[in-house]
Amino acid sequence: MEYSFYDFLKLIGSLGLFLYGMKIMSEGLQKMAGDRLRKILTAMTTNRITGVLTGVLITALIQSSSATTVMVVSFVNAGLLTLTESISVIMGANIGTTVTAWIISIFGFKVDMAALALPLLAIGIPLMFSGRSVRKSMGEFIFGFSFLFMGLSYLKGNAPDLGQNPDMLAFVQNYIDMGFGSILLFLLIGTILTMIVQASAATMAITLIMCANGWIDLELGAALVLGENIGTTITANLAALTGNSQARRAALAHLIFNIFGVIWVLLIFYPFIQAVSWGVDHFLSPNNPEVAISYKLSAFHSLFNICNVLLLIWGVKLIEKTACAIIRPKEEDEEYRLRYITGGMLSTAELSILQAREEINFYAERTRRMFGMVRDLLVIEKDDAFSKLFSRIEKYESISDNMELEIANYLNKVSEGRLSSESKLQIRAMLREVTEIESIGDSCYNLARTINRKRQNNVAFTEKQLEHIQIMMQLTDDALYQMTEVVKKEIRQLQNVSKSFNLENEINNYRNQLKTQNILDVNNHEYDYQMGVHYMDIITECEKLGDYVVNVVEASSDIKEKKA
Repeated sequence: MEYSFYDFLKLIGSLGLFLYGMKIMSEGLQKMAGDRLRKILTAMTTNRITGVLTGVLITALIQSSSATTVMVVSFVNAGLLTLTESISVIMGANIGTTVTAWIISIFGFKVDMAALALPLLAIGIPLMFSGRSVRKSMGEFIFGFSFLFMGLSYLKGNAPDLGQNPDMLAFVQNYIDMGFGSILLFLLIGTILTMIVQASAATMAITLIMCANGWIDLELGAALVLGENIGTTITANLAALTGNSQARRAALAHLIFNIFGVIWVLLIFYPFIQAVSWGVDHFLSPNNPEVAISYKLSAFHSLFNICNVLLLIWGVKLIEKTACAIIRPKEEDEEYRLRYITGGMLSTAELSILQAREEINFYAERTRRMFGMVRDLLVIEKDDAFSKLFSRIEKYESISDNMELEIANYLNKVSEGRLSSESKLQIRAMLREVTEIESIGDSCYNLARTINRKRQNNVAFTEKQLEHIQIMMQLTDDALYQMTEVVKKEIRQLQNVSKSFNLENEINNYRNQLKTQNILDVNNHEYDYQMGVHYMDIITECEKLGDYVVNVVEASSDIKEKKA
């Protein structure tokens, strides 16, 4: 009996079914967990131990270390996790992903789950059409679970029988009798295969089937597992490509962690395998040879990752320094994490208010920097430079939203403590400041979008329009500068406050003047109506931004009065 191309296609199709089931099951679980996962991730990373436990828990729940690491990388990129916190969570994710291997070993080889797949589909599909999101997510999980084990069953059924294909057996034998060279070769194969498939669970399933069918022995299966641990890091590194330097470092730390683990295990490879094999034989005592080898591989996978974490959890700072040394920050990269507000509360509520005050000063300065980018965007000519700066403004807008939430949540926590009536009024005014500063960030993004729309329409402002826009933007920038001065001064200065109000009046008057002039210019055919719309959108948005600036100044002045 020859293994035909048609049989090979069936094998690939079975793998596709397995991967699809894994994806749907993981997504269903993530939807069911919802924001709870994110809250757990940000709340339970106060030290290395809780970080590792968080990684184990989340990965065991969503059945995907790739999903956990990608989530961690995105959190680092947004400034919600530090690099140190992210490394400990990634370590835990490596342990959590071993749960998948145990599920496949126990249910896939010991119990015929494929026989239950269709009845499970009968339960899952009606739930998928439910109006309630929780039931719908539960239905997706059951649907994915069924497809996963259906795919695993087809993988086992469509894997070539080496006993009936002696030529294939001879081909495999060429590469399994090279001693330690075979171990290194299969490690490389496991790495490449996981990089291609981008799912270590799928390559783990393939490895378990290859060992159970007698293709390869336990040692080569373990080598494939080591390779899978390196290959699975590619997903996080791909996700980090568009992130800032901290996000790329978090992904690199994952790779460093796994490579170091593989190196020390290779140094004691055969004794480690023998110890795992002895432990499974004595403590689990599986009767079926297929189940025995799958248990041994799963145990090897788990023990390797647990030992690696126990070794390296004390070297988190060293891993962080290595990642920072390899990936240097680019000029346009910035630290997006809050500078002054930390995870824990300070000893007194009054000191916590001071901490929040510093953070708001930094927040105000950042929004002014964002407006500076918008001014640069207006005059950029090259497409690549324009796209790069526009993406950076988009990122700043996202960071602005995150900062508003974090500062507001922090102030709400502070307000729950024992405070004087003056401090309570200060917090109320600070919350207003934060809201108005976030609105300034939104206005900056709206200006950038208007400039982008104008560029996509392939039209250019007239010299007179450009001159008017530059004057309006300069007035707005002056107002932003005065706002930052008012926000950071400890004592209210009437001079700065009055300057802010005078600038706001100037902006309003100039907007009214340009609005009237724009109607005349369109009627005189100096430029078309559409160009006038883009022009006035920018002028009007600058005026709105000026209003938000005055609101911040008023709120900040209230705080200074309370302190006085």
